[in-house]
Amino acid sequence: MADLVLEAEGLFKSFGQTKAVGGVSLRVEAGQAYGLVGPDGAGKTTTMRLLVGALRNDRATGAQGDGFVRICGYDVRTQATAALTNVGYLAQRFALYGEMTVRENLRFFGTVRGMARSAIPQRSAELLGFVGLSGFEERRADRLSGGMKQKLGLACALIHRPRLLLLDEPTTGVDPVTRQDFWQLIIRLIGEGVGVVVSTPYMDEAERCSRLGFMYSGRILREGAPHELAADLVGRVMEVVAQPMAEAEAVCLADADVEDVLAFGDRLHLRLHAGLAASGDDGPAARLTQALTLAGVQVGEVRTIPPSLEDAFVALLEDVKGGRVAFQGSLQPRSV
Repeated sequence: MADLVLEAEGLFKSFGQTKAVGGVSLRVEAGQAYGLVGPDGAGKTTTMRLLVGALRNDRATGAQGDGFVRICGYDVRTQATAALTNVGYLAQRFALYGEMTVRENLRFFGTVRGMARSAIPQRSAELLGFVGLSGFEERRADRLSGGMKQKLGLACALIHRPRLLLLDEPTTGVDPVTRQDFWQLIIRLIGEGVGVVVSTPYMDEAERCSRLGFMYSGRILREGAPHELAADLVGRVMEVVAQPMAEAEAVCLADADVEDVLAFGDRLHLRLHAGLAASGDDGPAARLTQALTLAGVQVGEVRTIPPSLEDAFVALLEDVKGGRVAFQGSLQPRSV
């Protein structure tokens, strides 16, 4: 049987008339990274706060029943002390004490987590080495760079050796090198058997997770491994390198086989209608190349490419907005 470190069912939360979370359920095993991906306002942060017990789950009505969160088998509502002993939480905003040093922050959070004072110095030294902050023990937290603050936050979240780590957009606003360093730390923790739930706006980070939940409007639209989520678009995404891009986009959108066009840097991603990939028809590429040339567009390349997670997520959002996929209580969408 899988070693579940997190099991959540029927999470609901409203603020006045605003429904922030409307029936989220998820499970995370030891040594697994679960990514919550979605636009701003999708409900990712509220879900994180429900998981850690910072917010109380609204009572669900009707067939849904009462929701729950269990961490390592302990119910967050009725067995809070035992449950929270097993979880570390890094909030989206810097939540450490700026007037205290790095060492003092670690000592404080270790004490709050019930660690013996004698055990904190050795554990602090281990963690500072792990996150790359050795030598900064006496620096005040508010004088650290943004990336160093996040690394200190991670160390404080790990001080008591939790089995589950909740990370709410931990790399937002930090430089690319620090972002890469931070993810190397997460990968090491996963390898040690820690279960991780991470919310992220970055698709390259989402691809590192073993499972993903695409969130929108307080619901998980679809859940699965990264390759599973993009599977429906295999053969349906074409890349166009052409100049000027505005004219190229207009020509592509006018093609009957093209469902949508997205700009990716200096190139376009075209999503073809379903069924074209299965037909094996090479006509769209040749026809688009000819149409672009006739329109005076300089064509560099038109080719079929593997779909990215961003392609998959945008397509799913458009299906929801267009009524082609409906919300329901389960994790999977229902075609309509």
